[in-house]
Amino acid sequence: MNSVLQLGLNWWSTWQERSVNRRIFAAMITVGGLTVLVKLAAVAKEIAVAYQFGTSDDLDAFLIAFLLPQFAITIIGGSFNSALIPTYIQVREQEGQRAAQRVLSSVMILSVSFLVALSALLALAASSILPLVASGFADEKLALTHSLYYALLSTLVFSGVATTWGAILNAENRFVLAAVVPVATPIVTVTLVVALAEHWGSYALVGGAVGGALIETCFLGWGLIRAGVSLVPRWCGTSPAVKQVLGQYAPMVASAFLMSGTSVVTQSMATMLDPGSVSVLAYGSKVTNLILGIGAVAVSTAVLPHFSRMVTMMDWNGLRRTLLIYSRLLLMTTLPLTLALIYFSEPVIAAFFQRGAFTAADTQLVGLVQAMCVLQLPLYVLGMLFSRVISALKANQLMLWGNAINLAMCIILSYVLMQRFGVVGIALATSLMYFISCSFLVFVSLRLIREKAAGRG
Repeated sequence: MNSVLQLGLNWWSTWQERSVNRRIFAAMITVGGLTVLVKLAAVAKEIAVAYQFGTSDDLDAFLIAFLLPQFAITIIGGSFNSALIPTYIQVREQEGQRAAQRVLSSVMILSVSFLVALSALLALAASSILPLVASGFADEKLALTHSLYYALLSTLVFSGVATTWGAILNAENRFVLAAVVPVATPIVTVTLVVALAEHWGSYALVGGAVGGALIETCFLGWGLIRAGVSLVPRWCGTSPAVKQVLGQYAPMVASAFLMSGTSVVTQSMATMLDPGSVSVLAYGSKVTNLILGIGAVAVSTAVLPHFSRMVTMMDWNGLRRTLLIYSRLLLMTTLPLTLALIYFSEPVIAAFFQRGAFTAADTQLVGLVQAMCVLQLPLYVLGMLFSRVISALKANQLMLWGNAINLAMCIILSYVLMQRFGVVGIALATSLMYFISCSFLVFVSLRLIREKAAGRG
């Protein structure tokens, strides 16, 4: 048995090393397969939360309290990776591992300092921001939101560091640990919800978020040490490479701020509708986020290191060919899935959530919201593919303009459509926004590649 397994592993290793496209595909399979396991744990978490909290005020308060920390994590973590990884790989390939380590050490000091400062700023601004975000909440519900919010701010530092460490592992072609370690948060959350939710209420959800983020950070740090990457904070100066990272980081932060702002906008607008609308919108996006958490994470994780190497080697024809191959593959995968989920939307929601405090009436409304949310699946995944090309080309400033348009369209479309369709209209507005976003990213990426190939970049 062991010899058969070893033969299989040897064949897989040989097969994937024959071309860049095969290496990308192998990375997608690895990350996607492990992410499925993580998302199954996340599904168990959502079922436990739905059973215990339904569409209650406690869950509404937690979702809004976690909104700004999640918003900040997305901005800092995702932006930092897109700015750091192309330069990290370029320096490693051209100057060696020691030079890449110096870049990482310097930038990590800046990143952690920024995370701590941002956490303190968000804490100080809570009394001004939360009443705006949760404008439709009653006083008691808003007070609970404040309390949960302060407890959740610690996740900003833990998750920001974990996201960066996971990206460095991926840049070193070590995809397994970074893909599987997010299972910690749903496991901790389910344990606390089942054991303590009756006594702790929504604070059990806070314990799961904070405890899971801490565990993830510890495991990823251990993985980097095993990979030979030092975690000791060390300021090595502002080298040209560090300046390049910071130069790309600023527009990425602004771009991510605008794009992530769409989530703040949609959930804030949901607070203006009937009680429970925030929870309905959250439940309606669960399956979509589950699929995107597998597909989009696999795509973005696998392609960025390889795209960065192809840009470093100026392999423009190979880059175009890879984009064409994976665009077709992603559309062939996501379009049939989207149609199936729209058709079976209500039965899917019933199967996942209809038990305990989650009623049949909740299922009907959440099913409509989900049908609108899943329209974004092919658009989001395809947009993720092309956004990684822009990051690899170190042209992140161009995404700033696209995301400014996206935020404006999200505000306008959400406001107009929610007047007509309520919370269902907010979900539809989000999918329409992703259509605009995907179109912009495809146009910009192809134009940049043409310019680089012609020697004008």
